[in-house]
Amino acid sequence: MSSTGSSYGDIHRYEQPRESTAAALAIVLLTIIEIVFVGIFTFGLIEGWARGADPDPGNMFLGTILALIFIDLAFILALYRKEFLPDVMIVKKRRRKWEDLYINEEDADGQELGDGAVEQFKRAVYPYYKK
Repeated sequence: MSSTGSSYGDIHRYEQPRESTAAALAIVLLTIIEIVFVGIFTFGLIEGWARGADPDPGNMFLGTILALIFIDLAFILALYRKEFLPDVMIVKKRRRKWEDLYINEEDADGQELGDGAVEQFKRAVYPYYKK
């Protein structure tokens, strides 16, 4: 669905999410795996796997489990965003980074050539010049 409105804040494009059953099942499966990883990580902290001597690989194992937790969470969020959130494009006012330094809100659409050229030149050379 597209609109023809071009004023700021109008919805330019709106596409419904796919909401596929396969994605929902994948999210449920990844959530179960996430809960298992969190359980293993919590059990490892309680049992003190990371308190061993230097050759003990418990600290690396807990770090790997923690990394797997975040990677799994990233996949869950990516699937959710892609399959269950609508694609919406809103018309916004495009501004350059430096635009606020050189022009006022009322001058955003431009000025006639030569109208206040000296004042405009002063503001271009020294951006914080006051009127």
